[in-house]
Amino acid sequence: MGELSRTIEQRLADAYASLRAARAEGDAYLADIRQAEIEELKRIAANHDLGVPVPSGE
Repeated sequence: MGELSRTIEQRLADAYASLRAARAEGDAYLADIRQAEIEELKRIAANHDLGVPVPSGE
């Protein structure tokens, strides 16, 4: 696995964790930001033909 793939996987894991926390706290603004970040990371992964797994429960 390449460095880009590892970085995107780690950033996605962090963003999903932050998204879950924001939703649990009722912070809609932060949840929107994290959702946008997740979509951007998925776009980057797709543009580089990286198969980045989505964490379970997402």
